[in-house]
Amino acid sequence: MKTYSQVFDVVPSDLDDLNHVNNIRYVEWIQDISKKHWKHVTSEEIQQSMIWVVRNHNITYHKSAVLGNTILLKTYIKSNKGPISTRVVEIKNKTTGELLVKAATEWCLLDAKTFRPKRVPEDIEALFMD
Repeated sequence: MKTYSQVFDVVPSDLDDLNHVNNIRYVEWIQDISKKHWKHVTSEEIQQSMIWVVRNHNITYHKSAVLGNTILLKTYIKSNKGPISTRVVEIKNKTTGELLVKAATEWCLLDAKTFRPKRVPEDIEALFMD
């Protein structure tokens, strides 16, 4: 599996009423890094012919992040079956290495013109696997 990562700091707009990172923000981060990984690895032509939609998010919250924490997001494709790709996202405190959130998301590949499910092509799968 090939990983893709990103590092950034928690800012005030990330926080909820308890001064922790809002759960909705974690979901946004999960979706954002997934899209960035796809765009980083694939060509514009591929991106125009195929799109991904979320089928299921399974998110486990382990610890809270707070203002000023430096966050490390890492993602990779765990498996593919038919049109379904299972992507893992780990969100860690970069300074301490503590796992904050772990998510496994099932994404469904669609043909961009018909919006019908499409089996993940082997050449696409190869771009994300070692």
